[in-house]
Amino acid sequence: MAIRKIITAPDPLLKQVSEPVEKVDDEIRALMDDMLDTMYDAPGIGLAAIQIGVPKRVIVIDISRDDAPAEPMYFANPEIIEKADETAPYEEGCLSVPELYEEVERPATCRLRYLDYQNELREIDCDGLLATCIQHEMDHLEGILFIDHLSRMKRSMMLKKLQKAKKLAATA
Repeated sequence: MAIRKIITAPDPLLKQVSEPVEKVDDEIRALMDDMLDTMYDAPGIGLAAIQIGVPKRVIVIDISRDDAPAEPMYFANPEIIEKADETAPYEEGCLSVPELYEEVERPATCRLRYLDYQNELREIDCDGLLATCIQHEMDHLEGILFIDHLSRMKRSMMLKKLQKAKKLAATA
């Protein structure tokens, strides 16, 4: 297991649509393990493979609280098969858009089909933070960042802040 570099916007790789995996084998499990280590190190609650430069439809999530035991979840080829008409706002951040947060409206609940860590086909009902997180990470698989859900003006302001922070970090 290894901690990998997280790609940040506006890297064009983040706009790439990820490819499905044929099955969850040892190679994909090793990727999932690296992703989990990287996510915990960042720290974050979700990570898509494209965020570490791997254009595969793989996501890891752990929404457990700091004082609770870790509860990692692994998703390959996730697919939303049902979602609520009702939406819920949530202030989102992203490891690929560091230090920036904004409220995004998403379906309040969804039902997900995916392959788990053992290559078993599963379905799960998601609500609350899990629903928000899974939809956020699944957007990455389509080349969409949470800031793409914002108005053009807000998105532009956030990208300018990000580029300014990158320049400052490069000169430090």
